Amino acid sequence: MNLSLLQNLSSASVLVVGDVMLDRYFNGDSQRISPEAPVPVVKISKIEDKAGGAANVARNIAHLDGKVGLLGIIGHDSAGESLQQLLAGEQIHSELLSQSHKPTIAKMRVVSRQQQIVRLDQEEMFSSDDAELLAERFAAVYQNYDVILFSDYNKGSLQQISKMIQLAKAAGKTVLVDPKQADLSVYAGADVITPNLGEFKTAGGKTGSVEEMLSSARELMQKAGLASILLTRSEQGMSLITATEHHHFPAQVLEVSDVTGAGDTVIATLAVMLSAGMPLHDATQLANLAAGIVVGKVGAATVSPEELAAKLNKDLFRQGDFYQTPFDKVLQHIQFARQNGERIVFTNGCFDILHAGHVRYLAQAKALGDRLVVGLNSDASVRRLKGEQRPINSLEDRATVLASLASVDWVVPFGDDLAENDTPLKLISTILPDVLVKGGDYSIETIVGADVVIANGGEVQVLTFVDGRSTSKVIRKIQDLQGTH
Repeated sequence: MNLSLLQNLSSASVLVVGDVMLDRYFNGDSQRISPEAPVPVVKISKIEDKAGGAANVARNIAHLDGKVGLLGIIGHDSAGESLQQLLAGEQIHSELLSQSHKPTIAKMRVVSRQQQIVRLDQEEMFSSDDAELLAERFAAVYQNYDVILFSDYNKGSLQQISKMIQLAKAAGKTVLVDPKQADLSVYAGADVITPNLGEFKTAGGKTGSVEEMLSSARELMQKAGLASILLTRSEQGMSLITATEHHHFPAQVLEVSDVTGAGDTVIATLAVMLSAGMPLHDATQLANLAAGIVVGKVGAATVSPEELAAKLNKDLFRQGDFYQTPFDKVLQHIQFARQNGERIVFTNGCFDILHAGHVRYLAQAKALGDRLVVGLNSDASVRRLKGEQRPINSLEDRATVLASLASVDWVVPFGDDLAENDTPLKLISTILPDVLVKGGDYSIETIVGADVVIANGGEVQVLTFVDGRSTSKVIRKIQDLQGTH
């Protein structure tokens, strides 16, 4: 696998076409049963709106840094307005068509203690006229993208999908489909379709044995004019099937929190990787890893490039300076993580010679939240703070080692020019972490940035360093050893 392609995901260009929805979550605690009926009473404490359906596919692509456009149908209503606002904040180029005679598809979930209590759906099938308008809009915009992804939830938006696939293939586009129709011939010409086991069986697939599954899949592909099938098989993982080859990918997660939107993550990751130039087999492997990450989260979550790199044991960092992601991209990834409900932890230091004390400290810091940002003093800053003989290791080397740790999500250098930049105050004020962590015997009042974090509703934690572990002691020991020879 060419892992360097993960550094080039911003080159991916994908148009998502299909049934867009608004996912609304009513979150609250439930401690009693209603006197009116044998159902739990949930006291709502928070209401969250998220992009759903085809919009969630587009959201997954955006969170992987891909350029993404979204074409679908919404209504003239508050749900449609909310969805448009969400898309604007998710770096998604909206191509949504608004009509007045049908509501925006909305799915409302009541969640208590991370468990869904009930789901309420508001939807009506879109008409053939609506679908024709969408196809006309598709013809005007599809040339601007390299990969076309159809997300079919069988809500009527894609009644003209056959015509749109033919148009895309004639222009040399790669076409992916998340199918819902029993007759797979409506997707004729697609390069990959991604049914789950239920959809595969509905289309005529057989799953009595692996051999029967492969045989029936190839028969369906030949009849329908499909190049390949990526069959998602729940706890059995995924199977990529072409006319001449097949590859099985085992499930990547042991504990499943929520499968909501996992299929969206699979096809979105596949689309981004193919658009970035990755071969189908390797793209499928990463899509499988992404599925394993996302089902370990609650709700319709997404996956970041950093999480994929971590899942691959950080091999990416052996091949380039990936830690030097432009700072605006780092901030965007942090924003996406927050939209997933994740807590951001920040700490900083020189980390000149990484030792066991550092590793334990960073692991403890990460345990206080979900994602860890490490502010790293630049070489010039370390010299000002530690003397002209420091740092021992350059900024690039220090960042590469830090980034290889499972506990670290982002490394952000600071303090490159002036002495007043030797503190991470500006960085903290920009990131506004949920938790600010400092190691040593500091009081909270003396920690740089503590007042900013607390004023923003965050918290400050002081961790004890591991006794007997320090960079200075490592250096002195090396010097002592040199003196004995």
